[in-house]
Amino acid sequence: MLGAWKSKPQFPPVCVSAFELLFWQKIMLRMGLRKLQDKVALITGAASGIGKATATKFINNGAKVIIADIDQELGQETAKELGPNATFIACDVTQESDISNAVDLAVSKHKQLDIMYNNAGIACRSPLSIVDLDLELFDKVMDINVRGVVAGIKHAARVMIPRGSGSILCTASVTGVIGGVSQHTYSISKFAVVGIVKSLASELCRHGIRVNCISPFAIPTPLVMGEMSQIYPHVDAQRHEDIVHNAGVLKGANCEPNDIANAALFLVSDDAKYVSGHNLVVDGGFTSFKNLDLPAPNQVQ
Repeated sequence: MLGAWKSKPQFPPVCVSAFELLFWQKIMLRMGLRKLQDKVALITGAASGIGKATATKFINNGAKVIIADIDQELGQETAKELGPNATFIACDVTQESDISNAVDLAVSKHKQLDIMYNNAGIACRSPLSIVDLDLELFDKVMDINVRGVVAGIKHAARVMIPRGSGSILCTASVTGVIGGVSQHTYSISKFAVVGIVKSLASELCRHGIRVNCISPFAIPTPLVMGEMSQIYPHVDAQRHEDIVHNAGVLKGANCEPNDIANAALFLVSDDAKYVSGHNLVVDGGFTSFKNLDLPAPNQVQ
């Protein structure tokens, strides 16, 4: 039957019953399509956006996932939606004890932690000039975007080092690749994430643990859309989404949560077994060039 397909099949089909889903999962396993079979992952900020898309991708590839998020209601809804292989735990990444508890839940429930994805983060609006920088807001953003990532790696490493294996992933940003894309506070926090990955990969490689990050282009997630509504309060959500997509440079495609989920799946799977200390930029070429915008010869007198 499989040989009769002339086009690439979609696994599993969009609408299936529980029995059919089990059937397709077995087919996918036999065909080597479930890249995270028997793996256990913990994802922070997993109730929506990139985190939810990645949790879905991991579960569809055989993983059991701990959904860690500060939003308890949304997190519980997400875990219920994703099925029995998803478990929710309330987690504020500014509280080290919350992160430690989430890691311990993964180990107590599933006996191991193979993948830690530090995805939780916050955007902010702050003055464009450094002389007007709000240091109280700066500290809040760094507490979530930087300290939360360090704490996540710390506690993941605590349980991964004795096993001699593991994959740790973090969400950075194109604003941490080049300057001038965002206001200073957010940009600095994401540059720091890239630095954290480089620094800690140098230690954890000795224990068989890989550490990487992903730098996405802007995606109309709830977090980004919330910021856009503050910047452009006079237009509707569809226009906000259009503005985000039109900022890209790769024509004919937009950056979506599933693109980041695909990148995450690659980095935490055996497909990337020798990749560590890497920042995978998913931006359609945005950070790879800058136009000089020189005047045409006939415009120069």
